[in-house]
Amino acid sequence: MAADEARHFQLLEQRMQAFCARYGDFPAHQGLWDMSLRTAHDPLDRMALVPRIMEARGLDVTPGMIRQFERANDMETANILQIILEEEVGHVGAGTRWFRYLCEQRGLDADTTWFERVSHYLGGDIRCPLNYEDRDRAGFRESELEWLKARCRKSAIDRV
Repeated sequence: MAADEARHFQLLEQRMQAFCARYGDFPAHQGLWDMSLRTAHDPLDRMALVPRIMEARGLDVTPGMIRQFERANDMETANILQIILEEEVGHVGAGTRWFRYLCEQRGLDADTTWFERVSHYLGGDIRCPLNYEDRDRAGFRESELEWLKARCRKSAIDRV
């Protein structure tokens, strides 16, 4: 996965250079990094939040970004994002498997534990849209998808 992430960066960095831009030229959030720091004390918390919330958010928003680039007739960027999306499904799936393994090792119900961890760290604040198809491919259970759907709120960017 680390090699995939490095390649994703290289693909995006090369594409940005085609537009005379580089990584760091534009403001960006560091939500994934912040959550990694907040969950550093426990691998179960880390697997519950980093791949299954933060990285899974990429599954949710990337299809819309791909459509925007396609509408702008920028197929090269759209194709890069499609590659990244496909590989991120596997990354989120790996986090799902590790999360469930850790729950099993600790004798915890995975659904209940995930709901509790997400509520604790995010207050149950889930942004829309949700990409149910790719989350399903990444191993999310129907109960988890329904739980997310019930807590989904539109962000400012989703309302545009």
